[in-house]
Amino acid sequence: MTRARLPLYGVLVLLFLGFLAPLLWALSGSFKPRGEIFGYPPKLVPDPFTLDNYRTLLTEQPFGRWFLMSTVVAVVATTVSVFVCALAGYGFAKFRFAGKRLLFNVMFSSLSIPFAVILVPLFVILVKTGLGSPWFALIVPWVAPAFGIFMMQQYIVQSIPDSVLEAARIDGASEFGIFRTIVLPLLRPSLGALAVWQFLQSYNSFLWPLVLVSDSSQYTLPLGLQTLFVSEQRQYDLVLAGAVLAVLPAVALFVVLRKQLLEGLSTGAVKG
Repeated sequence: MTRARLPLYGVLVLLFLGFLAPLLWALSGSFKPRGEIFGYPPKLVPDPFTLDNYRTLLTEQPFGRWFLMSTVVAVVATTVSVFVCALAGYGFAKFRFAGKRLLFNVMFSSLSIPFAVILVPLFVILVKTGLGSPWFALIVPWVAPAFGIFMMQQYIVQSIPDSVLEAARIDGASEFGIFRTIVLPLLRPSLGALAVWQFLQSYNSFLWPLVLVSDSSQYTLPLGLQTLFVSEQRQYDLVLAGAVLAVLPAVALFVVLRKQLLEGLSTGAVKG
């Protein structure tokens, strides 16, 4: 470490602490009685220490159902979208067909449209076509995200030479066989990065479930935690405990896919 870099590292440390502070406060508050959460002076170490918040959340609130709903939706949406984005990105990157440029430009330009703009039309379409079931409709917006398709297309263009695909075609491989046995394995780092991004998008979604779901038994985790916050007595202790538990799947996914995530990001940085 040189002296010239000390200010940079100092700024990075401050930013890290700034991002870490809310998480530490939530973790600490989840083990405090409700009356101690906003106590002054604030204490990072809970005193008294209690597990009642977690016990109440898991036994007196339908937290398990909220958690299951969000996790199932996120896992299914991530699995489907990763495959669809890889397939669509491969098509845009390596195939020629009529209207390809126009279709790609339309897809890319959709990145500039906020989801809130298409939220009501999408809801009306799903209801009118009889596809408004929460289990299905909660997944639909995440199946083919434009960002994921663009990310896969760029990675394939930069990382997979045409000569490899032509050699496979000469050997008699089918197009889907090439995609399955050659393209997907080479896409593994970028697929890991896309999976983490897509999981977080669907898992943390609040606005779409808020519009779509009216039955409290089908609430996702963000909606369920919100009901604790807007009740007559704001239950900050339960909200903090729920927030800590809600973070666990995202942390677990990052731990499992950290290698692919870092490889995908570093490859994009080097080749981009």
